[in-house]
Parts: sequence; C-alpha cells; structure tokens
Amino acid sequence: MGVYDVEGLRVEVVEGDITEADVEAITNAANTDLWMGSGVAGAIKRKGGEEIEREAVAKGPIAVGSAVETGAGALAHRHVIHGAVMGQDLKTSAELISGTTASCLELADRLGMRSLALPAFGTGVGGFAIAECAGLMVAAVTEFAGGRANLRRVVLVLFGQGTCEQFDQAAQTAWGT
Repeated sequence: MGVYDVEGLRVEVVEGDITEADVEAITNAANTDLWMGSGVAGAIKRKGGEEIEREAVAKGPIAVGSAVETGAGALAHRHVIHGAVMGQDLKTSAELISGTTASCLELADRLGMRSLALPAFGTGVGGFAIAECAGLMVAAVTEFAGGRANLRRVVLVLFGQGTCEQFDQAAQTAWGT
C-alpha cells in the first residue's frame, strides 16, 4: 500500500504472503519454545520445510521478547528470524509486541541483513488488536531507524486487506504519505 522513508530506512506496507517477500530475512511470530504451529509459523514451516522448526527448537527456549535466527530451508531467504512475541500460554501484550519488534530489527541489523519482512505480531493466535499492534510496531521501527548500521529496507507483510489498511493508516500517521 504505502512506502515511507524513516530516517533513510525504506519501510513498505504490503498485503501478502511473508514467505514470498523479496527480502533477505523473514520474521516468524514465535513462542518461547520456538515450535511452529499455525499462522505465520505454519506457513513458513510448510513452504520452507521441517528443518526450520528443528533448528529453531534446538535454540530454544528463549526469553519472551527476544529473537534468534535460523536458516531458511527451502525458502529463498538467507534467514528466518524467530521473535518470541508470546510464551507457552500463547498470549501477548503491548510491551511484548514492542520489544519483540525491536529485537527482530536489531538481530537482522547485527546479522548484516539489508532487508527484513515482519508480520503483524500477536494478532492471530495471540488475539491482539490489529490497530494497536500497528501503532506499536510502527513506533518500534521509528525508534530503531536512527541507530541502524546495515538494515535499509523493512517490509511489513500483512495478511488481509483490513490488516494492511490499519497498518498503512498507522504508518501514514507516524511518517506522512
């Protein structure tokens, strides 16, 4: 929908399938044990292969709000970044969405990634409100933009037109048109 410049960081808001995003790394909305069930995780595992989940689980458990990387299996990406936006109770919060977004951006930057795709954290299984999630993730991207070293492009890849519109509205409010 929209393309924004945030302190030299190109941010795109698009509707689509994160496994098809033209980026170096994609992000999985994970739980702390890093097993991959439904939603974004399920799509990544179906298209990328079971080895992504095996590698992720071997790195867990991780603290809620943190992130780890794995290979991308059969996907065209260099990495899958797994952001633990919820614990085993599959519940999330504003604080966890903000912190996990920041952790994923920082990890991609440390890994030397130039481009990263992010989904709407916690809005599926976690049941978090889409509009609030959009505002939190946009704010986390804004905070990250000034201190980055490598990351040049972030794509917010959203499932469904309504979700995409709410994220684009949050982006327009924060960054203009």
